[in-house]
Amino acid sequence: MPVCKFEELRNALQPFQRLLGLDVGEKTVGMAVAGANLSVASPVGTIRRTKFAADAAQLFRTVDEYGVGGLVVGLPVNMDGSEGPRCQSVRAFAANLLAVRDLPLAFWDERLSTAAVERAMIGADMSRRKRAQKIDAAAAAYILQGALDALQHVERSLADLEADADDADTVDADDDLDGERG
Repeated sequence: MPVCKFEELRNALQPFQRLLGLDVGEKTVGMAVAGANLSVASPVGTIRRTKFAADAAQLFRTVDEYGVGGLVVGLPVNMDGSEGPRCQSVRAFAANLLAVRDLPLAFWDERLSTAAVERAMIGADMSRRKRAQKIDAAAAAYILQGALDALQHVERSLADLEADADDADTVDADDDLDGERG
């Protein structure tokens, strides 16, 4: 399956499948999984990158373990919205994953995710050592949670539009009945 628009990702999933969020770095890949209801993201681990085949095997073990049906990959877009070499590297990693296993995949803007997570960890008085161990998976959870929140917002907006359309149909039907009575 090719890379899809984020809004299309939920429709590509089978019922009760989860999403796996990835924070792809040069040395590590942070991973987080969404619950089956796609509302909460939780960090699940970090892969220390070696060779792609080994990295992909470890990642797909996580996919199988958690019943993952799609991937949300953080895209390190520059602050001005442009894509630099890091984006190219992440896109290549994602393309290589799709060549190994056909899963729906969408990119999510990850600007400032690691910085936000690190600030929260510092605020929680976490030692540098513990931060270093947990930051990549926590950043993946931050990325995935942002995507899940946006997905829920889109779904609520569509439900509101449908409700408004139903209300308009009801009003039109009432007007028709009033015209017949008069």
